[in-house]
Amino acid sequence: MNSLDERTILTAKQPKDEPNCRGWAARDESGILSPYEFYRRPVGDDDVFLRITHCGVCYADVIYTRNIHNSSMYPTVPGHEIVGVVEKVGANVTKFKIGDHAGVETYVDSCRDCKYCDINMEVYCSKGCVYTISGTNFDGTPSQGGYSSFIVVHERYCYTIPEKLPPSLAAPLLCAGITVYSPMMRHGMNQAGKSLGVIGMGGLGHMAVKFGKAFGLHVTVLSTSLSKKDDALNKLKADRFVLSSNKEEMESISKSLDFIIDTASGDHPMDAYLPLLKVGGILALVGAPSGGIKFHPINFLIGMKSISGSTVGGTKQTQEMIDFCAEHGIYPEIEVIPIEYANEALERLIKGDVKYRFVIDIANSLK
Repeated sequence: MNSLDERTILTAKQPKDEPNCRGWAARDESGILSPYEFYRRPVGDDDVFLRITHCGVCYADVIYTRNIHNSSMYPTVPGHEIVGVVEKVGANVTKFKIGDHAGVETYVDSCRDCKYCDINMEVYCSKGCVYTISGTNFDGTPSQGGYSSFIVVHERYCYTIPEKLPPSLAAPLLCAGITVYSPMMRHGMNQAGKSLGVIGMGGLGHMAVKFGKAFGLHVTVLSTSLSKKDDALNKLKADRFVLSSNKEEMESISKSLDFIIDTASGDHPMDAYLPLLKVGGILALVGAPSGGIKFHPINFLIGMKSISGSTVGGTKQTQEMIDFCAEHGIYPEIEVIPIEYANEALERLIKGDVKYRFVIDIANSLK
């Protein structure tokens, strides 16, 4: 990723063409969104023009609009859980035709030539992938996200949305879904009969529960909020709910879990969860606590336990996940909103006041 200084220089190279795309953007670190018109490139030989119908609302949208990681470029259009209808295709495009439903996730380009791109793990591109929000395209222009009317993307970074998968329900899969699916597959968390603990039950966590049940795992939800218990057991069909602030409940499941997937973005003590793993157990970290993570080494040394980090998946795995969800009816729980509600939605997201993902109805509200 380029430094902020480099990004500032590159931003100055953006084309001066007339705006051709409508969206909502933040202009400064307040993160407040308002209508914005900007330029998107014409369709190249390998590109897909996607008329956006839906876009999921992710915590990354808060991060980029409020410059939490000091890498945002303003104006910035958020949104990287994008679904729409193909309206144009380049001469070399073979995967899509006009009228297809397609999706775009958290990145829109990579070098396509390094060892990671060669194995379809483009998100780990040696030269750095181009993020959908506030990224820098290889031509030096800024990338903009899915709170907008359309997007133009190389076909490699577009995904087929099967007919049986409703577009509004497909959108959150392109970040929340693949973020948990990728480490679950890498660490064998699809072995029926094994036990999985899920820390946090928000946009990511509820998808981890759904995948776990689809894989035939015994799933335990670990939450600091007792209000999540009913949904965990009855809506998501988890096998067990444990209040992580209750010492007795936590001790009762000591050494019982083969895997834990940690989706919590708030600061939390890792040492409270590591004793729950069996010998050789694995904890996959996909949340990003702002205060970092702390743990006592002895909790890993005793029991031969491992901790692993993960971001989203590569293009091949993302399509695999979408197809799996369509085939098995694995859908996120969503609340559909108009674009005019985006600012309120981001505030509610910060407060944890959403079950479990907002999805913006772009087609019917962005005029």
